[in-house]
Amino acid sequence: MRVNGRERLQDFISRHVQARGPVQAWLREVEQANWQGPQDVKNRYPSASILSENRIVFNLGGNKFRLLVMVVYVNGVVLVKQVGTHAEYDKWRL
Repeated sequence: MRVNGRERLQDFISRHVQARGPVQAWLREVEQANWQGPQDVKNRYPSASILSENRIVFNLGGNKFRLLVMVVYVNGVVLVKQVGTHAEYDKWRL
């Protein structure tokens, strides 16, 4: 998959250094993935929350961080929409 929005991830890592490992691990895995639909995501990430409009919330770093993406399966693109701490996630309007 191609990941767009890496600048959001880098900005988050610069503010939350402890997120570097989990975010980079997620990024490496997703770049190697070939998701055809939401079930492919759930097979690898059972705790991921599948939302409407091809959006997915991932729990990273033992649920310390949340990552919201939109996936365009047919094009193989993952768009990073938001990334934050668990506390920040509680304030997001999904």
